[in-house]
Amino acid sequence: MLRIRKILFPTDFSSYSNQAYLHAVAIAEVHKATLVLVYVNVPGQAADANYWRDLLHQIRPANPAIDVEHVFLEGDPATEIVRYARDSGVDRIVMGTHGRTGTDRLLMGSVAEKVLRDAPCSILVVKLPHSQRKSHRSDDALVVHH
Repeated sequence: MLRIRKILFPTDFSSYSNQAYLHAVAIAEVHKATLVLVYVNVPGQAADANYWRDLLHQIRPANPAIDVEHVFLEGDPATEIVRYARDSGVDRIVMGTHGRTGTDRLLMGSVAEKVLRDAPCSILVVKLPHSQRKSHRSDDALVVHH
């Protein structure tokens, strides 16, 4: 069986990220892996970086046995996700297909597409169920679990 010790979950707090989070937590639980929650702040965004950092640190799996790390990065999201995964020995990346940017490609968002192409490990790209895609706007917030 494939040994998964470290799972990277990049979030942008969108509905797509929320769906991927549920998968990341389940995989971490089954493999007794560390779950690394990452947010990449793009310099020059309208929102204050401290707002995103605080929101990131509020995310916690319901199962307290899951080891969690919170990582706040700055720069281009795809580049920073791939760099962090490579530098920290991530075994699996779990992420949503689209994000809040509204720059969705035909099949998946541009960040997911770039990470899929360049990541040093296996990736699980999670999409919203078809029934939820119609009812969710791309800027819906990630449900924060305490």
